[in-house]
Amino acid sequence: MHYRILGPVRVWRGDTELTLGPPKQQALLALLLARAGQLLTPQEVIDALWEEPPGSAVNVVHRHVGALRRLLEPELPSRADARRLLRGAGGYRLPVGPGELDLLHFRSVRQDARRATAAGDGARSVDLLVDALGMWGGPAGTGLAPRVAAHPLFTALNQEYLATVKEAADAALVTDHAHGERVLALLHQAVHHYPFDEALHARLVTVLAALGRQAEALAVHESVRARLAGELGVDPGPELRAAHERVLRQAVPVTVPVPAPVPVPAPVPVAAAGEQDPEATADRPAPQLLPAQLPSDIATFAGRRAELALSGGLLDARPESDPGKTAPAVAAISGMAGVGKTTLAVHWAHEVAHRFPDGQLFVNLRGFHPTMEPLAAPDVMREVVSALGVPPQRVPDDPEALPAFYRSLLAPRRLLILLDNARDSEQVRPLLPGAPGSLTLITSRHRLDGLVVTHTVRFIGLEGLSLAEGVEFLTRRLGAERIAAEPAAAEAIVELCGHLPLALAIVATRALLNPRFALETVADELRAARGSLDAFTSSDAQVDARSVFSWSCRGLSAGAKQLFRLIGGAHSGPELSVAAAASLAGVPAGDARRLLGELLDSGLLTEDAPGRFSCHELLRAFARELSFDRDDEGIRVRARRRLFEHYLHTAHAADALLAPYRDRVPVRPPGEGVLPEALTGERQAAQWLHRQRQVLLAAVEGAAVDGGAGDGLCWRLAATLELFLDRAGRWDEQRGIQELALSAARRDGDTTGEAYALRALGFAYHRLGRNAESHETLTRALDRFADASDPHGQAAAHRSLAFLGNGLRDHTRALEHYRLASALYDRSGHRTGAAAVLNEIGWTHILTGAYEQALDDCGKAVLLHRENGNRNGEAAAWDSVGYARHHRGEFPEALAAYDKALALYRAVGDLSLQADTLTHIGDSHEGAGDPAAATAAWREAAELFMHLGHPDARQVRDRLARLAAPESADDVPGGRR
Repeated sequence: MHYRILGPVRVWRGDTELTLGPPKQQALLALLLARAGQLLTPQEVIDALWEEPPGSAVNVVHRHVGALRRLLEPELPSRADARRLLRGAGGYRLPVGPGELDLLHFRSVRQDARRATAAGDGARSVDLLVDALGMWGGPAGTGLAPRVAAHPLFTALNQEYLATVKEAADAALVTDHAHGERVLALLHQAVHHYPFDEALHARLVTVLAALGRQAEALAVHESVRARLAGELGVDPGPELRAAHERVLRQAVPVTVPVPAPVPVPAPVPVAAAGEQDPEATADRPAPQLLPAQLPSDIATFAGRRAELALSGGLLDARPESDPGKTAPAVAAISGMAGVGKTTLAVHWAHEVAHRFPDGQLFVNLRGFHPTMEPLAAPDVMREVVSALGVPPQRVPDDPEALPAFYRSLLAPRRLLILLDNARDSEQVRPLLPGAPGSLTLITSRHRLDGLVVTHTVRFIGLEGLSLAEGVEFLTRRLGAERIAAEPAAAEAIVELCGHLPLALAIVATRALLNPRFALETVADELRAARGSLDAFTSSDAQVDARSVFSWSCRGLSAGAKQLFRLIGGAHSGPELSVAAAASLAGVPAGDARRLLGELLDSGLLTEDAPGRFSCHELLRAFARELSFDRDDEGIRVRARRRLFEHYLHTAHAADALLAPYRDRVPVRPPGEGVLPEALTGERQAAQWLHRQRQVLLAAVEGAAVDGGAGDGLCWRLAATLELFLDRAGRWDEQRGIQELALSAARRDGDTTGEAYALRALGFAYHRLGRNAESHETLTRALDRFADASDPHGQAAAHRSLAFLGNGLRDHTRALEHYRLASALYDRSGHRTGAAAVLNEIGWTHILTGAYEQALDDCGKAVLLHRENGNRNGEAAAWDSVGYARHHRGEFPEALAAYDKALALYRAVGDLSLQADTLTHIGDSHEGAGDPAAATAAWREAAELFMHLGHPDARQVRDRLARLAAPESADDVPGGRR
């Protein structure tokens, strides 16, 4: 075994690197390795892993210990004593030797270096220290959660690293130039990670001076002095001041001759359009160099053509020859973490930089920085004016005078200013130029809607790459040949990465570093890790998905953090509304709207339509990890239950609007914290059901899994969705949820629930052609309704059996079941049920060719439904009248009846039955010899069926393909619901 803790925690068994499991398990292993074989108590682990430990913390630690034992010793028999991860008196221990753990090897080499120093061999000491420092792949704890990485164990290890860098610098000062250069690179790396360590900067200043780079040494001192003053409000300490003074006095021995200075030529003025008036630039400070601060562009930049065109339009509408007649150009790019905002901004800035002859400025506003606070506007202003060559003594100290000075300095210039990683509108607003001529680009995870309101801003909301752009992204990084060899795998990788550039970059880097890996193998790894972020980790926090996402959570209120976690841990649908979010969190609608706004502003949610919010699948995986890390299971269970009730009561209301006279299962009043949607009409109800279909199916599955409450939530929701799914042709989905509902009802001993599930399941079996199972299941449903003393349920079961009989062409049996259903409705005074059965009896007579009897029955059904106010039932009866007229060859009368049915279906928003009636209209037009009208009706029907994903679309397409063929008797459906 070989363990690495100096940087990201990693483990190898032989040549195979092991996958270390979820974040807390990795953190536990890192803590054990940091102890280097010494005891680690359970309480230390709990304190490190949780700020507020859940009641199950000890059990969670035990589980992670067991998982690590299985990982490190997969061959270990069950209940055998472990040899690698040991349980001792009061804690755990992971025995390791210098040849197994990089930390012990590092300490051994560092000890050898100290011996070399004591022996006067400075060169060997430097070589050994450089070798020791080469074992570090970043700060200890890299890749772990920020709370864990800040643990004293890792802080102590990082102090060992810093002490070793300083020892190497001290030793290099008494050796030669070559050793100084080797240490210089390590010093630069160290100050990047520890920008406020004055002793480290003092050594960097001294080593630079010793290498003959006095100007660079003084620049480093000035940079750290400004940082200390600006961010900590302190002056340099004695060690850094002493190093500065030694450089000024040239008291540092130089190991090489000082290179001759190279003069910098004065910049050539560039006019915006033609020759400038010298007086126009007389007051302009003349910098030694024009600022050119843009980060380097990415050579493999891919896609974003639409966004670049939108951005380019901002400048194309502003003629270069006359820029002063318009307001300052401002573009804001907003989007979630990892979507490529900075990459796009930098790429575009490079494309248009030539149009801004006074230079380009780049400022990282640190709005979502992992460790540092956002830059204040005055600090940014000082940074900009310094870049423009203004001496510090000329910059006003008065905070009220500074903004005016800043804007005055920018006014005569044509600059490109890129303000990256803005926190919010307030941070950016004071930094915008007041005069035209410059371009300001802003990137932020925040939407910056306040800025859009108060300024003329070209707003670009950045989303994931399209499939084609994602494949182009991979092609630019992996080469066209590799992508062309496995195009399907490349597309799968884009989909599995959620079209997110950050995730694609991480995966592409892995594929690039392993050229022998097939792309399909990479895709398989992503499939195996779906639902987590394990496939998108990196030792560099700047590109590690968990770290990058975590920065978006900084500054959120406790309520917003809780809602975000619940979206991942308790909500499985693709979107949620304000009411759904309120139910999920158990808060009033106003509070939910505010919390959603926080998540929206921080780029953790998107608003796809007014009041409809979605979460990127990788952000959802991050939220799920956070929930399982910080929330008790009870919190998630209660949140899910509120959410399931929200969907049950809203679906129940939608069903009541669409079919007000249909028998529905009774539901209890909403529980505490449950807020159903406020649906106002049939059309809105139908739209809600179609839009939320996947969410509702997931809610049935979730209620079946949770179970245990005995309130029938699972089967009641399934029963409520039954008519909607049947009309939409989602018969296999129907089968799935009704089987779940049946199991849940049987588990709870609920006879009524079992009866409802059996009846809906039996009907779905018939739709799917499983007629023997249908008959058996519907017969059992009839028995269960009798056991439950539910005559309306018995009548519904008889109607389903009649429908099955018609489908099997056993019309005599169908009419007998309808007779029994009618009798049950008559005895209980169920007028709507009786009217529906009368129409279904008429439909059965149509199937037998008894058209006169059918017209009599269906005509009576029209009148009864109209008296009852049942528009859906009336439409069905008019459709039956039309169907009977059609088969009598009375096509104009058939079309008149169909038109009445279609108008009613459109009024109630029933898309499925609209398509059904349009199909019949097309048939009658064809029968009347009007193929053009038939084609128009069938096309509209096909479009509706295809929109719904309904299987009857195939039959309509067949009609369109064979307009001249007569309708086969086989096309006649078995019955009408």
